[in-house]
Amino acid sequence: MKKTLILLAASAALAFGGEQFSMSDADRAMYAEMLESNPAEMFVAGGADLLEEHCGGDAGLAKFLDVSEEKLPEYIAGFPRYVKKLEGVVALDQVLQALMAQNKQKPFALKSAEMFAMSAYAKSIANDVEINIDVTANAPMKKAYALGKEVYETKRGGRGLACLSCHSSDVIGSILRTQPLPDLGDAESNSGGTWPAYRMTKSSLTTIQKRFQGCMQNALLAVIPLGSEEMVALEVYITNLGKGNAIAIPGLKR
Repeated sequence: MKKTLILLAASAALAFGGEQFSMSDADRAMYAEMLESNPAEMFVAGGADLLEEHCGGDAGLAKFLDVSEEKLPEYIAGFPRYVKKLEGVVALDQVLQALMAQNKQKPFALKSAEMFAMSAYAKSIANDVEINIDVTANAPMKKAYALGKEVYETKRGGRGLACLSCHSSDVIGSILRTQPLPDLGDAESNSGGTWPAYRMTKSSLTTIQKRFQGCMQNALLAVIPLGSEEMVALEVYITNLGKGNAIAIPGLKR
């Protein structure tokens, strides 16, 4: 099974390189198969079990967030958001950490496979619901949005690069490392609504903040810690770019 996934990932990676890469019919068939059966589905299913075991399932999460189970999908579609009991703007995985702590469980680390799976399942509760993040809802959200925009646009490191360097309108569609640079807010990329996602080149499920860190490492920038104020703010900003797109977890990325 692992060998098959590796082969599928390799062929799928070629599909994103533009016309300079030629794919065989067999490779295209493998890629189509992967699109039809996302390997991350099994991780999301495992995440449901973890949420049930450590957080009381959907009902436990809804109770912690002070919403009904019926309204839970719409509420989740608004993350990252200000959560009063946590006294700040937080991402969904930080909510899960807090809920585990309340249940006297040792919280999973934000970088752990367990947290990736559990947060993927939690966000999938909102599948097909449009992203409804409200960056003007209150002072903390306004502050987070402004900080996220600053992180996104500020050039750092010896190369003087920012997130915007690869995602401004004048470079979108250009090829970098065999991959077209995406518009993070359009319906196709839908970065705010398709992470956690399965990364074909890594053969694993990961979160958007972990992907941000990978970009920073590739650009030789100082890596912002997962769950930090700056990292959550960056997720706020990116999610807002795709407001109105439907959530579809798990995503499938190169």
